[in-house]
Amino acid sequence: MKNLKINNRFTAELPADPDVTNEVRQVKNTLFSFVNPTKPSNPKLIHASKEVAELVGISEDEIQSESFLNVFSGNEILPETQPYAMCYAGHQFGNWAGQLGDGRAINLTEIENNNQFYTLQLKGAGKTPYSRTADGLAVLRSSIREYLCAEAMYNLGVPTTRSLSLILSGNQVLRDILYNGNPAYEKGAVVCRVAPSFIRFGSFEMLTSRNELKNLKQFVEFTIKHYFPEISGEPKEQYLQFFKKVADTTREMILHWQRVGFVHGVMNTDNMSIHGITIDYGPYGWLENYDPSWTPNTTDSQNRRYRFGNQPSVAQWNLFQLANALYPLINEAAPLEKILESFINDFNSDYKTMFLNKLGLFTSTETDDQLIADLENTLQLTETDMTIFFRNLSSVEKSDFAPEGIEKIKYAFYKEEEVSGEILEIWTKWFADYLERLKAETFSDEERSQKMNLINPKYVLRNYMAQLAIDAAEKEDYSLIDELYILLQKPYDEQPEHEKWFSKRPDWARSKVGCSMLSCSS
Repeated sequence: MKNLKINNRFTAELPADPDVTNEVRQVKNTLFSFVNPTKPSNPKLIHASKEVAELVGISEDEIQSESFLNVFSGNEILPETQPYAMCYAGHQFGNWAGQLGDGRAINLTEIENNNQFYTLQLKGAGKTPYSRTADGLAVLRSSIREYLCAEAMYNLGVPTTRSLSLILSGNQVLRDILYNGNPAYEKGAVVCRVAPSFIRFGSFEMLTSRNELKNLKQFVEFTIKHYFPEISGEPKEQYLQFFKKVADTTREMILHWQRVGFVHGVMNTDNMSIHGITIDYGPYGWLENYDPSWTPNTTDSQNRRYRFGNQPSVAQWNLFQLANALYPLINEAAPLEKILESFINDFNSDYKTMFLNKLGLFTSTETDDQLIADLENTLQLTETDMTIFFRNLSSVEKSDFAPEGIEKIKYAFYKEEEVSGEILEIWTKWFADYLERLKAETFSDEERSQKMNLINPKYVLRNYMAQLAIDAAEKEDYSLIDELYILLQKPYDEQPEHEKWFSKRPDWARSKVGCSMLSCSS
């Protein structure tokens, strides 16, 4: 990896913590603390992405080198770099949490390749000044979930961090998976995550909350200069443009989440990227049955703040907190409020278009709002798999009658026997309306089907699939990680050889740990 073009803009231009001891503490008047990863006892490479390696300037041969293993397990520091942990705050589950920071993430450096900049970050590489009462380590199960999910999301077309490598540390890590007083030792692992940067909403919240306005101004201007160079004008105008850019990319990201049925599970402001990319894969999940009230997070099981149907409004709430953080630089509420108001209005408009496209409808009529609302209600009458329903809907033809349409999507029903009586009548009514609406479209059945299959994935990383890979990996069998990785590179393709993964959640996975709801340590 001698050809990596190292860049240290973040650490060179922003205020550093003068205390270089790795002790948990409150860190003020700074954006980061220098800290080295904890050396692993016996690192072993499980998987690495050739595509992401190439993205940052690492060759395929270098992936298999000892140097690669050492650097991305935290055993060795790249020359001319100083690893660091970022200081930020945030709102967690709607409550102000104060200082948080990179508690189990360590940024190695920034890489420039092909005129693009990438930050390389190790997750699970040991304690930092922001680890609070934790050890800064990660276990194999959560590392597999993060590694696979980031790449799955990228190939689905969802803005996201990327995964470079998954490495066993050789250490044993103590974790209480369900927070029920039964901790156990598990295999430790380290994932290298790649992103333009790991700057979060909470990075700005921290500075404003502490009235560090000089640092706030410097940090916002640093962020605009390096990550939003297209922004120009007077300072106040630049700050507003920056907020608008973050709002727009966040809206686009949430729209993609809703399109593919992804639920993040922990939409705290410290888990929101200023780049509008998905970060921090913890207790995430995909909707199995279409249930807008579902959250994958056990911590959120009572209030369901981060449920699927609430993600757009939570994103707006988080943007409101970012607006509050930027307000001291702008001193005008009206332009910020205008951006926040347009966020939800634009989202609702984009959501309608997106949903119609999922249905194979590429024009708009006065009845479309009702058609969408009726379907969202109908999907909840009996457990109906979201991914399978929309994928199989592409096989419906204009010449079909309602019973034929239902027959073509019935594999999506978890309990087909429930689709009878009144429920069957409602489904029949919806399909009759849908088929009538299809006649207004000019695309042929074949053209429409092709367009739908570019929007509605056939394969997503269901929790039970990830858990199967985890169970096998615990026995030192990593073949399923590779199989799923290959599958999820082309989630919109048919892939007949992988047809077994086009399947509803099996009954055994309904309540199995890791397959339904998960804790934040998952």
